[in-house]
Amino acid sequence: MKIAIIGSGNMGGAIARGLSKSSMFDASDITCTALSDTTLEKLRSFNPKFVLTHDNKEAARRADIVLLAVKPWLIENVIKEIRPALDFEKQIFLSVAAGVTLDTLYACLTKNADLDSVAAPTLFRVMPNTAIEIMSGMTFIAARNASKERINTVLDIFNELGHAMLIEERLMSAGTALASCGIAFALRYIRAAMEGGVELGFYPRQAQEIVAYTVKGAAELLLAKGNNPEEEIDKVTTPGGITIKGLNEMERAGFTSAVIQGLKACE
Repeated sequence: MKIAIIGSGNMGGAIARGLSKSSMFDASDITCTALSDTTLEKLRSFNPKFVLTHDNKEAARRADIVLLAVKPWLIENVIKEIRPALDFEKQIFLSVAAGVTLDTLYACLTKNADLDSVAAPTLFRVMPNTAIEIMSGMTFIAARNASKERINTVLDIFNELGHAMLIEERLMSAGTALASCGIAFALRYIRAAMEGGVELGFYPRQAQEIVAYTVKGAAELLLAKGNNPEEEIDKVTTPGGITIKGLNEMERAGFTSAVIQGLKACE
């Protein structure tokens, strides 16, 4: 199975690097395109087996899976460029362009096409986050005109890069807020806790290491046990103890409300 990643910048490049470490693709099965030589050279330095090119059309022609990772405003022009090379019956089409709906992708791909004589395209709208590069991503997937077999193939690909969830397309914006924007929100908490750690006496690098491992441990507790966060919080909040004092002070400063309002602002 071969995949073409059309647009291998930040997100496309992260996906390429993650896929090259998975069991489903060798780097030689991954074709990456970009306008910039610098972008392609960064990928070459990561793994010289990547197939690198500026030719979007030829990359798409050779692929079983075509993944569009260009900026949203470039989608229509890029699809117009590669459309003559596409085979709707054999290929799977994925897009990670934020905000570009399945309806828009379908319209761009089938413009001027005679769908009575050719198969309709199999489409997936995919929203990963940047942790996909280290195979710890959270990826949302919405499908159109896809068989169960093809849905499972796409889920298998992104489950190898972390965790993938098939959702209704209407939830894509909410998923983006929780997981894609959520990476930044989690990192902002880590930065704030680091600054607190420095004020408490640790050096910055020590504080970063402590907080990062603490957040990692908290997440792994939830994933391993499946408990509600409050169940784990209760275990460390003894009556009159310092943890409940700290939590109450954060809530007085609007911690939970700030997180919820930040997420809602992303939709």
